[in-house]
Amino acid sequence: MSNDFDVAALEYDTNFTFSNIGKAQRHFVYQYLKPILRSNTKLSILEINCGTGEDALYFAKQGHNVTATDISRGMIQVANSKSAPKNLIFKTLDINTITQTTFTKKFDIVFSNFGGLNCLSKNKLQYFLNTLPTLLKPNGKIIMVVMPKHCLWERVYFSLKGNFKKAKRRNTNNSLLVNVDGTSVETWYYNPDDLLEFTEKIFTQKTIKPIGIAIPPSYLEGSFLAKKPFLNLLKSTEHILRQPFWAKYADHFLIELEKK
Repeated sequence: MSNDFDVAALEYDTNFTFSNIGKAQRHFVYQYLKPILRSNTKLSILEINCGTGEDALYFAKQGHNVTATDISRGMIQVANSKSAPKNLIFKTLDINTITQTTFTKKFDIVFSNFGGLNCLSKNKLQYFLNTLPTLLKPNGKIIMVVMPKHCLWERVYFSLKGNFKKAKRRNTNNSLLVNVDGTSVETWYYNPDDLLEFTEKIFTQKTIKPIGIAIPPSYLEGSFLAKKPFLNLLKSTEHILRQPFWAKYADHFLIELEKK
């Protein structure tokens, strides 16, 4: 997996982070995080699958102490090339090697954005989620942005192209090889109910929100949908469709869980 994302690292910011669709989807993630991040105290945040570090930089610039990790050395190299405050540390780390002794401190929040956890099989994801309570402080939170199985945009887009098999490709318990900047990455899809089932004994559900129910997937960046005024209309619609019902039909969904 590290080699896959090493290849994607150099173009990732151009193709997603700073794309119109990427910025629009990230805006809604941050909107949902605002009440949590506006704390009177500095939070200790562990980011998993940090990619090129855009979210870690956002958290650190608000005064929180951030440890941001990714399996890809290429992603971490790009992240380290950015101007970062002293309260942010980037580390190359394989999520599958994390145990209760990996870190010397506990965290208020463990965060993973835009499908990083979709690179884990069911067994590996369950193992990671069961390790999390040992990494968190009392009442600590995990906030995940994950790709679900029933993306409406994907179904409509590929159906209109006559590719009905690809339209329903996410709706499987098996892994798929997904193109990420020219590299095939093994990917699994999980609905909110899947994650709640995995964590019901150790976490309490706090929030479930759609990310990209009206805003399309990033592979439509080259279409008219990513241009004004179409994207502005889609963003306005996204503000309306905030109910948990829409989460499993979006490109991603945000789920916030609190340690019991």
